[in-house]
Amino acid sequence: MNTVIFRTAAPALTALMLVFSIFVLLRGHNEPGGGFIGGLIGASGIAIYGIAAGVDACRKALRVHPIILAGLGVVLASIAGFISLAAEVPFLTGLWWIFEFEGTEIALSTPLIFDIGVYAVVVGAVGTIALALEGHEGEEGDD
Repeated sequence: MNTVIFRTAAPALTALMLVFSIFVLLRGHNEPGGGFIGGLIGASGIAIYGIAAGVDACRKALRVHPIILAGLGVVLASIAGFISLAAEVPFLTGLWWIFEFEGTEIALSTPLIFDIGVYAVVVGAVGTIALALEGHEGEEGDD
């Protein structure tokens, strides 16, 4: 089912899905969304591109092996917990910092850092699985 239309539309659809996944990630906690759902949408975009263009082209487009992204996500989610320990509050307690930039307030928080870590874990793990399922024997470890 790898038609010309699918191969042509897949890059645009993938880009749209990745942008939407970041939107869903950033709106989490206060509204429906978050790192897990955003990560699933992003990994679905990667899977679509992998099906349309092939596993090798998808891995070249990613530039980083998805499993490395998953590992970095675990580290980032852990850092969110250790920041609260450094502030002498229980592990994974939410902390917020408010910055003013050109008259608008920007709130950064440990829940956002945790959600970004979860997003990276889900995109990396599901992306790795999707590319492994789409790949052929002998491609494993050719990176």
